[in-house]
Amino acid sequence: MKNTAKIILVLTSVCLLCAASLSLISLWAKDKIAMNEQKRVEEAIKTLAPQAIKIEKDKKNDITIYKLLDDKGELFAYAFNAEGLGYQGTIKIMVVTDTAFTKISGIEIIDSVETPGLGSKIQEPDFKNQFKGLDSTGNIEYTKDIPSKPSQIKAITGATISSKSVVAIINKRIAELKGQKDEPI
Repeated sequence: MKNTAKIILVLTSVCLLCAASLSLISLWAKDKIAMNEQKRVEEAIKTLAPQAIKIEKDKKNDITIYKLLDDKGELFAYAFNAEGLGYQGTIKIMVVTDTAFTKISGIEIIDSVETPGLGSKIQEPDFKNQFKGLDSTGNIEYTKDIPSKPSQIKAITGATISSKSVVAIINKRIAELKGQKDEPI
């Protein structure tokens, strides 16, 4: 009985020490993690809209949207984050679209933990380039065949769930933003 009590006491102490250490490390790294994520967002916007001279960050109903201004100071596009569940975890996407949300300029995958070799192909240029100039007037669709509509992309073979997730995440965010279009962004 004494040994059992000692083991429980030691294990409890070790667990409490580990939990305290992880909490402290998390607090210490929190600002650095946020700064690195913001840097990835800015790099994605620069990649997708190199003509953006000025980027204004705005928040509307808990959605962060970036207004992209050209060299004349005129608004020419919006960039926004879209995130949702993929096959193995959360997928975070940066999307650049025109001001009417009818044509996508491109996407960048900010964060993803999809299956290496399959779902991770959503991060490859062959997949992402399909979204350049994609019509988003209605819903974006995915197909297993060659796209036949201006609003379709070809799903990754063997990773249909990841492809479907990216399309659903983008459709959902665009629908939310179109719903707010009557309100000034």
